[in-house]
Amino acid sequence: MTTDVAPDTLLLSSLYLHPIKSCGGIAADEAVLIETGFEYDRVWMVIDAQGTFVSQRELPRMALVKPTLRASDLVLRAPGMLALHLLLDTVEAACKVRVWGETVAAFDMGDLAAQWFSDFLGRPLRLARFDPQLLERRADAAWAGAAEAPTAFVDQFPLMVASTASLAELNRRLIAAGHDAVTMRRFRPNIVLDGLSEPHGEDFLDELTIDSPDGPVLLKLTRPCTRCSIPDIDPDSAAIDHRVNDTLAQYRANARMGGALTFGRHAVIVAGIEHRLRVGAAVHATLDL
Repeated sequence: MTTDVAPDTLLLSSLYLHPIKSCGGIAADEAVLIETGFEYDRVWMVIDAQGTFVSQRELPRMALVKPTLRASDLVLRAPGMLALHLLLDTVEAACKVRVWGETVAAFDMGDLAAQWFSDFLGRPLRLARFDPQLLERRADAAWAGAAEAPTAFVDQFPLMVASTASLAELNRRLIAAGHDAVTMRRFRPNIVLDGLSEPHGEDFLDELTIDSPDGPVLLKLTRPCTRCSIPDIDPDSAAIDHRVNDTLAQYRANARMGGALTFGRHAVIVAGIEHRLRVGAAVHATLDL
């Protein structure tokens, strides 16, 4: 059973894209929904010599790779590196890559991109692009339900949703313990909601209907987002400390997820493919009772 919850007070506060899995993100005013989530979100992925993805968990400096999306290319910048330009409509050789134990079709992005990432991150690496024609990866059906929910190179589900109230509570606790506040960038969401009266109120939501210029978008919230070590990496310096996860451990161990720390919820797209979401849009929510 569901019921309306504050439909006139929730707003879409922020939108984020992360074009290259585990590299820096982009705060966007507008994002287009496609079958796998936001267009250009986790479409590229850094891989090792065996074709397996690498992440900030092992290479924290990936956080310092800053992307900019332009009309025809993706521009990557990093400290001490010349900018790398990747054409949005160009790929090179077909290849196979591995992401969380799954082998999927992709395209290698060529030797120049490989050299750029190898030089910056200090080990032999290549860059791959997801093959959108195959849509081989699917979100966990146990959580996605009837939604097909294809995914690109995201960890689990097409979208991740968090709230300003959840971040405010974390920062309240950090500041009380003598630490600096952190930004939402540490949690790498796609959608941030404003207007929830309680921290982690997204834990209790079922569906979101978001106003868009192309018609309503309907999302269903699914699995709580379990957290690894990445929130402990400063997105501006790549420095590692444990204050974020140590603080979350005081109040966000989720028994439903085997005691894992959770922050935010994954989501699947029920309706609204090819619709544009914009910051400031009204969000109408139902409670999961």
